[in-house]
Amino acid sequence: MSGPTAAAADGTAARSRGGARPGREALVVCDRLVRIFTADGVEVQALQGLDLVVGPGELTALVGASGSGKSTLLNILAGLDTPSAGAAEVAGFDLVAMDAAARLRYRREVVGFVWQQAARNLLPYLTAAQNVCLPMQLARDRVPRRQRAGRVRELLELLGVGHCHDRRPERMSGGEQQRVAIAVALANSPALLLADEPTGELDSRSADEILAAMRTVNEELGTTVLIVTHDASVASAVRRTVAIRDGRTSSEVLRRAAVDEHGTEVVVAQEYVTVDRAGRLQLPAGFAEKLAIRNRARVALQPDHITVHRDDSHAG
Repeated sequence: MSGPTAAAADGTAARSRGGARPGREALVVCDRLVRIFTADGVEVQALQGLDLVVGPGELTALVGASGSGKSTLLNILAGLDTPSAGAAEVAGFDLVAMDAAARLRYRREVVGFVWQQAARNLLPYLTAAQNVCLPMQLARDRVPRRQRAGRVRELLELLGVGHCHDRRPERMSGGEQQRVAIAVALANSPALLLADEPTGELDSRSADEILAAMRTVNEELGTTVLIVTHDASVASAVRRTVAIRDGRTSSEVLRRAAVDEHGTEVVVAQEYVTVDRAGRLQLPAGFAEKLAIRNRARVALQPDHITVHRDDSHAG
């Protein structure tokens, strides 16, 4: 096996609860995270006690239906929104307790963000190089002035858009704009790169290029990457996919490269359900539907596992 899928699967190791690898300090920690919005006197709970742990250097996709809470989570991690309750920490920054000055520093230096809409990522009257340089100018001390031009060229070349150096967004394709946007997000060497549906407005070829760019950033720069996506090809081509349902993390898929009995390299995917502190878990929706499990299920403890069965006690 070769190509993006093999590259994504290779190097995946066993992770402890929540995804952090044993012996590695977590970069992202969300503990019983709650976010409540109020509109016209009605409260909507977008996050309902979400738990998530991400280790440094991971490349992770967040998936879920519309309204599941994944974009709300991304906005909190980006420092664009604050939790209503619970705890959230990124690279030692407490996202609940930060004051305005710390929040500004956090957004400029610790986290990078790529929006789905290219118009939100790039200033139309600046060239690609000027767009990438702007975050460095705003952060001032993050990248010394004499090193900025070299940093700009390095990032644009790394992402395969060095030829766009002197072009404005109107002279770039959608895929080129998004790769330049990734360079902008990386300008100040953030520990965490967040992307909200970065391939949502692109054709399949451009989407593949964006995924390859995210993998390059992850592997060559060591940047931790979290991608919110509805694109099944993106979700299935990363090492770890976390599903969010009803404001909580519900399940995960971990992937690794292996060799089968014929000597062929294949991707092995293993699905897990998330167990919270109270022992609650959500069955994958497809499993429950296929077995017609509703309202309650019959469970039994075995020596080394638990069985879950449909409740047939009232059948007939």
